[in-house]
Amino acid sequence: MKKIYRVKKNEEIEKILNNKNHSSNSCFIIYSIKTNETNHFRYAVSVSKKLGNAVVRNRLKRQVRALIRQFEIVDGVDFFIIVRAKTLKLNFNSLKNEMNYLLQKQKLLRKGEKND
Repeated sequence: MKKIYRVKKNEEIEKILNNKNHSSNSCFIIYSIKTNETNHFRYAVSVSKKLGNAVVRNRLKRQVRALIRQFEIVDGVDFFIIVRAKTLKLNFNSLKNEMNYLLQKQKLLRKGEKND
């Protein structure tokens, strides 16, 4: 996924977190905020050092980016994903189902699109 779709600055991440619009399940926490700065969505991913070494954390971030690519996400929204420890025990399809549930709960998926 292109870098224009990523939130990089700490101030922007703090702004998303301070909005307090979030949903969570056993695998992920998603904070979101509507924005007019861009005409596409942007996201950031956080994986705690408690989950494993750099290899494990980077693998989890790659999996989350691959999950994001598979969904049709609405434009004009920034969101921040925190990965929880249970993701280490689940396979990719289970993670996809968990992410789909949270994105629907946050109303981040486009209407009329099929997002399996």
